[in-house]
Order: sequence, then C-alpha cells, then structure tokens
Amino acid sequence: MLVFITRRILQSVIALFIMSALIFVGVFAIGNPIDILINPQADQAEIARATAALGLDKPMWVQYWEFLRHALSGDLGRSFSQNIPAVQLIFERMPATVELALCAMLMAIVLGIPLGLVAGIKPDAWYSKTIMAGSIFGFSLPTFWVGLMMIMVFSVYLGWLPSTGRGHTTMLLGIPVSFLNWDGLMHLLMPALNLALFKLSLLIRLTRAGTREAMLQDYVKFARAKGLPMRRIVGVHVLKNILIPIVTVIGLEFGSLIAFAIVTETIFAWPGMGKLLIDSINVLDRPVIVAYVLIIVCMFVIINLVVDLMYSLLDPRVRLAEARA
Repeated sequence: MLVFITRRILQSVIALFIMSALIFVGVFAIGNPIDILINPQADQAEIARATAALGLDKPMWVQYWEFLRHALSGDLGRSFSQNIPAVQLIFERMPATVELALCAMLMAIVLGIPLGLVAGIKPDAWYSKTIMAGSIFGFSLPTFWVGLMMIMVFSVYLGWLPSTGRGHTTMLLGIPVSFLNWDGLMHLLMPALNLALFKLSLLIRLTRAGTREAMLQDYVKFARAKGLPMRRIVGVHVLKNILIPIVTVIGLEFGSLIAFAIVTETIFAWPGMGKLLIDSINVLDRPVIVAYVLIIVCMFVIINLVVDLMYSLLDPRVRLAEARA
C-alpha cells in the first residue's frame, strides 16, 4: 500500500508540473493584463512601472521559473487586480464551492441510487420507465437554461426561494456554512439542485445498469431460492456488488462538481471559486487562474486516491490483488 501511495504522489507531482506549464503558457498567450488593469490614458512611463512591478517585463520562461521557485514554498503569487495572495483569495471562496458541491452530490446520491435500484429491479413497470425518461431530461437540458428556469419559476413567479447570493452563514469549526440556518438553506437549495441534476441522472442510469446485470447472477438466483426477502437480496447482495463502479463515478464526479461549478455559481451569483475564476479571466489575473487550476488538480488527485483506497474496503479481491502484487 505504501508503494502504491508513493507512486500516486509522484504521478501527481508530474501532473501538477505539466498542468502549471500549460496554463501558464496559455494565459501568457491570451494577452497582456496591463491593458486591462491600467487606465488607457496612462503614459508610457506609468505603464512601464506597472509592468515591472508585476514582473511582466521579463521573458515568459523567466516568469515561469520564478513562479515554480515560489510555488515550492507554497506561494502561488499575488493577485494582479487585488494585490493579495492568490491562495488566500481561493481559500476564502473554497468553503462556498465545497458546500455547494457536497449538497449537490448528496442530493444525487440520496435520490439517484434508490431510483436506479427501483428502475433496475422492475424495468418494465410504469414508474421505472418514468424514472428513466426523467434521467434523459437531466442529461439533455443545459445547466444554464435549467438554472434560469428555476429562477423564473421559484423566485419570480412563485416567490418561494431567493434567486441569488449565499444568504446568512453560520460558523462551523471556523468555516462559514449556509446549511445551518434557514435563510442560508433557502439560498443553497436551488443552485445545489441545478448542479445535481446531471449527476443524479448519471447515478440513476449507472445504478440501474448494474442492478439489472446483478439480478441475473447466480448468487441472486440462489438467494431467491433460499427464500430471502427482496429487501435483503437488494441491500446485501446486489447493492454491495455494484458499489465499486458507483463509488468510482461519485469520486470523479465530485471533483468535477468542484471544478466545473462555474456556470451554476455565475447564474446564481454564488460567491465560490468558479465565480472568482470568471472574474479573474475577465482581467487576465494570471496568478489566480494558475493557482485555481493547480488546487483543482490537487483535489482530483486526493479524491482519486481516496476512491482507490475505498476499493479495498468494498471488495476483498482488491486487497488480495494488492498482496500478490
């Protein structure tokens, strides 16, 4: 297990290096942040001073080398537009994004797995066909359109839910969260549901496919022949054997929820990392963009490592394979 973790860490370092280089070169090629940050009426001397102050007067490879040198000590640069550390900016917005992603994934798990089991156990029933038809809508409808329709229906017409913002927050272990008070929960509900729809549909279809395959296996037929109740067959035999692909998808999709919540955060004005990224791209704030991408890559690596470790808890065959290796 130690060798496995060490190998994954080395792979992660290589991935971080490659991603940092690609993003740094990509942002460098887009344009000059000075053209956006400095008043267009400024004279050449003022522009030159600002360029030198931000370190943009050096060649690209020199700027990247200095970035790497500081990154090894945890310094990913200072925001061009706000003149504070980029990591501090991202960590200030991270709790909002993680809370939104956690609530969205929780909705998808709580609804998706039971609905998928129902649709897989009795695939020809009318309610199973209704569930599968609903999952098609979840795949097909664009996130931004669903978000706008939610705002129009639940905020404008019905007036049930607030349309934008995070609402009041409550401190939990020093971290501001929204779900511990009613106002924050009302602000959280719509964006979390909007973010969860695609993942919900994915889990429904994945669980249904695994359930239909498992119901045809010999161990299920034997359990039925023994007279075990369907609840026990599904809960003990079927669900346990289809959990590995489901856990894999949940791990990967949770990382994507954090990384790609940009559309939802923009529509609902949710003050998370995605909205910060959009604001930074608009002003070509290179340190914030690069720091955001590197932190997201680290999150993906950690999540994938946790998923791999969970395999050994869910399936003894994985532990046996590792022992042989």
